[in-house]
Amino acid sequence: MTSDNSRGATVGLRSERGPILLALMLSTGLIAIDTTILATAVPSIVGELGSFDQFPWLFSVYLLTQAVSVPIYSRLADTVGRKPIILVGIAVFLISSVLCAAAWNMTALIAFRALQGLGAGAIAPVSVTIIGDIYSVEERAKVQGYIAGVWATAAVLGPTAGGLFAQFASWRWIFLVNVPLCVAAGWMLLRAHRETVERREHHIDYAGAVTLTVALTALMLAVLEGGNAWAWRSVPSVAMFAVGAVALAGFVLIERRAAEPIIDLDLLRRPIILSTTCVGFGVGAMLIGVTSFAPTYLENSIGTAPLVSGLAVAAFTIGWPLAASNAGRLYLKYGFRTTAIVGSGIATAGAVALAVTAAWPSPFTVAAVTFVMGFGLGWTAVPTLIAAQSSVGWEQRGVVTGGNIFARTAGSAVGVAVLGAIATGIIAAGAGEHDFDTIVSATTWVFASVAVAAALTVAAVLAMPRTRSDQNI
Repeated sequence: MTSDNSRGATVGLRSERGPILLALMLSTGLIAIDTTILATAVPSIVGELGSFDQFPWLFSVYLLTQAVSVPIYSRLADTVGRKPIILVGIAVFLISSVLCAAAWNMTALIAFRALQGLGAGAIAPVSVTIIGDIYSVEERAKVQGYIAGVWATAAVLGPTAGGLFAQFASWRWIFLVNVPLCVAAGWMLLRAHRETVERREHHIDYAGAVTLTVALTALMLAVLEGGNAWAWRSVPSVAMFAVGAVALAGFVLIERRAAEPIIDLDLLRRPIILSTTCVGFGVGAMLIGVTSFAPTYLENSIGTAPLVSGLAVAAFTIGWPLAASNAGRLYLKYGFRTTAIVGSGIATAGAVALAVTAAWPSPFTVAAVTFVMGFGLGWTAVPTLIAAQSSVGWEQRGVVTGGNIFARTAGSAVGVAVLGAIATGIIAAGAGEHDFDTIVSATTWVFASVAVAAALTVAAVLAMPRTRSDQNI
């Protein structure tokens, strides 16, 4: 089996890892904040640009373009190197941020948000891949804890910063503030990250990239907009699913014959890759179930202020990095699988507690149980990702990392659609009333579904090979 240390490139000296990590944390912070900072500024944006009915696309299109581009960027990172791909991602993110700030109507802003998602699609997986390149298995958990801490900070600061910009300056500064941060991150990577890639002739899988993009775009649009922009059984919904299915089948046929496929389907035959990918999907579903539905539940049931409900859910993102930064001690002693079993078990206990206590809304209860869930996922997501990375060499690490991140994004996309359908179905059955009993009933079922997703994640973890180190995977 391929050792974690075998790779086709060399990176900078150990003394340069500090600036590289800082640049990666800064880059990750950009895309993390941009997923949360926009929410509190929506009223200001709609007030200036109009088109209230279109504003959900500001979030959906960013998620969509980011998700569909992750596998492509990940393969290119294995082909031409990590450095050029992440620099391209930062450049695209910078340019699109300027364009977003200059948007003259909602349609233009949506289009530029799509471009911004394409930049984020390169930054997210390649940052984690570079960490896998320059840090050992022993060090990676602590470093991943730093990255998780960036997401935690963004979850708290993002909505606050968005509200401050919208109230005291202009919502356009939400995007303009990205410019100096992008410049700083790009400059640090240019100076500190040295990478030597073996130069050889490559066969870029254009057909695979196109069919994968079409398939994922159609399927994710069907999932994201089904029950929202159109009914589940409507012509647009059926058409999207049909196009996605046909394109996906074509993609599989193309990949089996491609010299350098975008996604190496043979990797999914390996238990460690398949199981950790499934774990990523479950983690994404659990993540979206908490962060998207818990604040609305508190605000609509007992009138909790948005700031308080946001802080209650922020406990989730505090538990995650706290556990992630210490996961290395566990998996080095007991193995990746055992650590993930403990973590997923804790997360499941938290999810069950969230469903059981939903009948008695309280921000303190939500904060406590979501902290437990976040702590459990910190011992689940990081060990499973590092286990997958460590099972391959340099030339496949980008694809494996991107696949795990894509699975998490897809889990969130599918999760928000399914959980949203459950909630709206129960509310519709209650004659569309948003009274206390209806809101609590709908949310209880949503949280119960999150608990089911947690249990399925435990099953995926149990399917991981038994091992104590990456050398034995």
